Amino acid sequence: MLCVFDVNETLLDLRALDPLFTELTGSAGARREWFGLVVHTALTVTATGGYRDFAEIAGLAAADMARRYGRELTDGELVRIGDGLRALPAHEDVKPALDQLRRDGHQVVALTNSPLATVEAQLQHAGLATRFERIFSAQQVSRLKPAPEPYRQVLSAYDTDEAVMFAAHGWDLAGAQAVGMQTALVSRDGQRALPGTPAPTYTAASLPELARQLS
Repeated sequence: MLCVFDVNETLLDLRALDPLFTELTGSAGARREWFGLVVHTALTVTATGGYRDFAEIAGLAAADMARRYGRELTDGELVRIGDGLRALPAHEDVKPALDQLRRDGHQVVALTNSPLATVEAQLQHAGLATRFERIFSAQQVSRLKPAPEPYRQVLSAYDTDEAVMFAAHGWDLAGAQAVGMQTALVSRDGQRALPGTPAPTYTAASLPELARQLS
């Protein structure tokens, strides 16, 4: 089976950015608020038929969110956020799950909205790069997930319709379902499938549990 993994939050732990966002805004919940705005903006851009670099969206969202707390981020502070994104640690359950899937004979690739150079740096820093056969970015098709094009580029590259999308986001799984992929929801922090969408093919609280379900 071709196993396709989302990156941010699914593999990498964004909680590592909490101290930085607290420092920049004074709010302990600012990082979650920021990433929610990033996702909302990306979904809106995609739904209206456009494309915008995901890293650019992240920077604009950070600046906008900081203004809500009466702060104007400097160029240096925006660089610190970008550097932090490229230096995120992997969740503790990621490496065991990827290793198990590979031992079981599955092909393992990554698919993210982040620019290709960013995700390559992220996975290298997190010690995950060598565990993936290939790394795909929505940037390569100029359409952000959950538009069909990012998922289809992976299916086309492997000339297969047999694939499962692993993600911690219901919207990402909905996009994969729409192109006929199976789906695997890792329910981190209470993440759930979107209301009214088909139930994920697999659901578990951790990636190793999902890997066992595929065995």
